Amino acid sequence: MVQYEEGLFLYNGNAGSDDLEQKLEQTLPTITKAIKKLTIIQTKTIDEAKKTCIDFAESVDIIVILGGDGTIHACINSIAPLEKRPIIGILPGGTSNDFSRMLGTSQNLKQAAEGIAQGDIVDIDLGKTRDRYFLNFWGIGFVSEASQNIDPDQKKSFGVLSYYMSTLRTVNQAETFTYTIKTDAEIYDGEAVLILVLNGRFMGTKELPVTTADPSDGKMDVLIIKTPNLASFREFLSMNKPTTDTNQLSEVIHFQAKSLEIETDLEKEVDMDGEVNGTTPESITMLHNHLKMVKGSEII
Repeated sequence: MVQYEEGLFLYNGNAGSDDLEQKLEQTLPTITKAIKKLTIIQTKTIDEAKKTCIDFAESVDIIVILGGDGTIHACINSIAPLEKRPIIGILPGGTSNDFSRMLGTSQNLKQAAEGIAQGDIVDIDLGKTRDRYFLNFWGIGFVSEASQNIDPDQKKSFGVLSYYMSTLRTVNQAETFTYTIKTDAEIYDGEAVLILVLNGRFMGTKELPVTTADPSDGKMDVLIIKTPNLASFREFLSMNKPTTDTNQLSEVIHFQAKSLEIETDLEKEVDMDGEVNGTTPESITMLHNHLKMVKGSEII
């Protein structure tokens, strides 16, 4: 059953500590069978997780990360600039686990571990800004505001529901901003309450109705929602219907690009994979097949 000669098992000792022992019992026995020489490290801070990934990247075939989207984002940002990038396996140990869902990874930890032990490897694109990387999405507008509005106590008590509670509060307060987006082929400008640049299709555990979003095609899907009214969200939800012509939508703009530059009239805080850091203006490039990751049983 050995798939890899050498690997690192990294887990966040501060995330979900109440059931951490159970999570390890569900995953480690299977992972140890798949990796001949396995190093297990518990990290306490994001900086420690990033440093650990860098320290081991040269010497291991695979890094298995047990953690949520924040831990995954930090580890990806440490691995992405390296010349030698090991295979990445994700064990969903957080609240949303959005990109693991994109990979078709089971949200049952025992089954997810079996998927890593037996799963195939897939090439995955990675979004790059001037100094950071994102695996799932880049966003400005009420997506970043919703992330900041999450009540830590609600997140602990209600989990995923806390994201929706925050979104509902933020949508009611959303203000439009003026933007200009330059791609390699076209220029877009206007007013919006939300701009999303997608590599994945899941946010807050829910699959977005953007059927063209593919993390292996070398292109980003750009989604612009103009106003925070019911018509905008009806159009948005209609995008998953085969009969919908996105060119005919009046409240939502959708297009694909390999690179783009975004400017806004007001400095907007940026949310990448649920982590708010940085502001506009911003340049974004999609790095085609930059990472190798283990996919789950459901093909992406």
